[in-house]
Amino acid sequence: MGEVEKKRPIIAGKEKGPGPGRYALPPTIGFIGHDFTKPTSPAYSFHTRMSNNLYSVDSSPGPQYYIDAKMTRFGRDGNPAYSMLGRVRGPSKMFQTPGPGAYNPENAPPCNSQRRPPSYTMGCRTRYRTVDPVPAPNKYSLPALMGPQVPTKQASASYTISGLCKSGGPSEDLSKTPGPGRYNSTDPSVYLPRQPAFSMLGRHGFPADATVKPGPGTHNPEKVIVHKPRAPAFSLGIRHSEFVTPLVVNAAD
Repeated sequence: MGEVEKKRPIIAGKEKGPGPGRYALPPTIGFIGHDFTKPTSPAYSFHTRMSNNLYSVDSSPGPQYYIDAKMTRFGRDGNPAYSMLGRVRGPSKMFQTPGPGAYNPENAPPCNSQRRPPSYTMGCRTRYRTVDPVPAPNKYSLPALMGPQVPTKQASASYTISGLCKSGGPSEDLSKTPGPGRYNSTDPSVYLPRQPAFSMLGRHGFPADATVKPGPGTHNPEKVIVHKPRAPAFSLGIRHSEFVTPLVVNAAD
């Protein structure tokens, strides 16, 4: 015979009750089994994947099917369409018709008793013009109208800026009078009540003591045992079982 499993008594401390997952409340998402005490919003679902049989039955064209842009639901579009073709290259021996600029109708002789309009040409200078005593138009020069040099024109007043005179001029003070900056103004504290005056002194020098002093982090007041038997010490205890009966001392009868 096999070993008989020992039946241990059930401890009430282990019975802590069911967790939150043991309670089955109706869901508030979706419409199947929805909680009737809560409002239901519209629910949408994705369609399932269709089987392969549906693809063979469906005979509609896919997205790759090309439909001409000129085809409408009423038939083919009847608007005229134009395209720009390249230049046609004809045979090299084809007769080349001259353009409008190749004709010179003005050189044709008059016909049908038509009168020819007068025509003029610009010839070179004749030999008689070389001894012409008359000057050209650009040889004449008119007097200037600025200043009093025109004898037949009224002249306005004209002014000139002379040079700087070193003796007797404005730059030389003949009277030797001092300027306004040479006079010293009197301090108002002389003839008025004197106001308080303050000054800003310089920074004081550091003390001359160069001995090394300990900082605040050097002191350990928790290790002082002058007025205590020893410094306080703490330790972490062991974990006790939650099923151990607590020690009751001086229980009331």
